[in-house]
Amino acid sequence: MEIGFSKQLDDAIVEISKLPGIGRRTALRLALHILKMDPHEVGLLTESITALKEKVCYCKECHNLSDTEVCDICSNPKRDKRLVCVVRDIRDVVAIENTNQYNGVYHVLGGVIAPMDGIGPQQLNMESLFQRVESGTVGEVILALPATVDGDTTNFYIYRNIQGKVPCITTIARGIGIGEELEYTDEITLGRSLLSRTTFETSYSKRS
Repeated sequence: MEIGFSKQLDDAIVEISKLPGIGRRTALRLALHILKMDPHEVGLLTESITALKEKVCYCKECHNLSDTEVCDICSNPKRDKRLVCVVRDIRDVVAIENTNQYNGVYHVLGGVIAPMDGIGPQQLNMESLFQRVESGTVGEVILALPATVDGDTTNFYIYRNIQGKVPCITTIARGIGIGEELEYTDEITLGRSLLSRTTFETSYSKRS
């Protein structure tokens, strides 16, 4: 869908439509909205996008997104550093934080093991997780990955590698439906799942 009378508008539509979930019609509406915006607002938008790309980094401890070398959660002295919740990505951190039921820290894998997509343990933040466990500073690992085949595969892989090296391995209770993503789970259900977490070994044996 080319406009034909403005190359700049056409170019903007092409670039905006590259964003996930944005089709060309939506990209057109967004481009026309930007045209109507005050120049100062457009400047703030472009500056924030540039800063997002240039200044946001990954926390060296948990791999969460951060503006500093160590994220606010890991550097917060009130968080329980012996409690580590393993999640897929930043969206799951946000979902769990919104429950206000968790006071530990996180470990963001950056995905889950998905052989069909060519994603193995080597493509994820696995080694740093195993190093955290082997340091002897972790008292409990909570496996909070998606209730999917790939999520369960990843859970089991982690369990096999840290079994006997950490006092307690748990998984969030299955109040979350099979196949559901954490980011789309309501806060009450997710919060209760955290509070009602069970040992991974017990949970896995029930599903086997």
